[in-house]
Amino acid sequence: MSTATQVAYLFTALCFILALKGLSSPKHARNGNLVGALGATVAVVVTVSQRHLGHRVPIIIAIVAGAIIAVPAARMVKMTAIPQMVAMFNGVGGGAAMLVALDEFLRLHRVDSTAAAIAVAFTAIVGSVSFTGSLITFGKLQELMTGRPILVPGARVITPLVGLSAVGCGIAAVATADGKTGSVTFLVICTVLALGLGVLFVLPVGGADVPVVISLLNAFTGLTVAASGYVLDNTLLIVAGTLVGASGTMLTLLMARAMGRSITGVLFGAFSGSSTAGSTAEVVSSDRAVKSAGADDIAILLAYARKVAIVPGYGLAVAQAQHTIRELVDLLESRGVEVFYAIHPVAGRMPGHMNVLLAEANVPYEQLKEMDDANPEFSSTDVAVVVGANDVVNPAARDSAGSPIYGMPILNVDEATNVVFMKRSMRPGFAGIDNALLYHPKTTLFFGDAKDSLSKLVAAVKAI
Repeated sequence: MSTATQVAYLFTALCFILALKGLSSPKHARNGNLVGALGATVAVVVTVSQRHLGHRVPIIIAIVAGAIIAVPAARMVKMTAIPQMVAMFNGVGGGAAMLVALDEFLRLHRVDSTAAAIAVAFTAIVGSVSFTGSLITFGKLQELMTGRPILVPGARVITPLVGLSAVGCGIAAVATADGKTGSVTFLVICTVLALGLGVLFVLPVGGADVPVVISLLNAFTGLTVAASGYVLDNTLLIVAGTLVGASGTMLTLLMARAMGRSITGVLFGAFSGSSTAGSTAEVVSSDRAVKSAGADDIAILLAYARKVAIVPGYGLAVAQAQHTIRELVDLLESRGVEVFYAIHPVAGRMPGHMNVLLAEANVPYEQLKEMDDANPEFSSTDVAVVVGANDVVNPAARDSAGSPIYGMPILNVDEATNVVFMKRSMRPGFAGIDNALLYHPKTTLFFGDAKDSLSKLVAAVKAI
């Protein structure tokens, strides 16, 4: 590797580090993303320019074909489908790393050292789990399959048996990686078993736990990239994969903490009955009365308030109402009302989902308050407007010890003087749990599509 190439790879590694730093803040996330893309572009150009590179034309064709598919897909994807896109891209990354390591092993029928053989086996197992597991999470979020936990008969025995068998075959492949054809057979069997393990690993995960698993599988993909970098003797892949693996692991732990759940509870909760039910749960029947109102009454409540909190959720993204909510907030501020947005860490389907949604409407970053900063504000808030959120404001997480989401930190909107809850229907949230806040005396329901309802509110406030 030439000195120029080494310098280019060092520059790329720095770009990746700076990208992660930028992504840690909504204010700098866009620039962080661009810096990361710049680093990846430099790495690809430098690698393809290497004189010793074989099959350059097919590689360039594959890159162009991938760009033709990816750019329109990324630009046209709906805001509600971003988590699914993340899951799919993550799975493709894990599968690609697995295939590269397998090709290196199968092409030579051996590897240069035992450590490299271990790296290949590790990549085969973890990359395969990441690939098929990500496909299952995509199916759950896209509602191509039920979001509820799926328990395969005998899964308590079958899943660990498949996992141990995959590891056993991986060990056998490493032990015979000295030119014997048996090592190839062991590695192929190991990979097939790991692909099945990815399916069995994710099927029991339900409801709101799915985004946590996406983050965990993202960490898996990073580790497979790092391992394949070791096999290929590519330092840049090792650095990039390690960064993704470390950041993905931290994000997984932070998400689980934000939901008040342990990682084992997320992954194996279905076996003990503590997994969230999923978005396909039936509506819980209740004879409790609810209070509803129209746009005119709610507009008066908002227009004459001193302080208003906006709590965005997945329903806001579904309705693509981010520009309308911005218009309402600007209108209230012009009347002297203090307004802020209360953002829960896992509102929507992924961390940062609401931040990205509101950034599309150019909402000032200063108006966004994370949960820890927003909760102390609710006691002095006149009106809290919940737009499409559900589980993240459910008092059951705080008050009902028997609830599947008990212990999950929530936005304490019930501490506001008045609560306006905008919903399409009485259907539970993604976790499939009825929300006691809907029946609270201070809560007023405003039924309808979020964008249509907000447009009516804007017109009503202007008429006051």
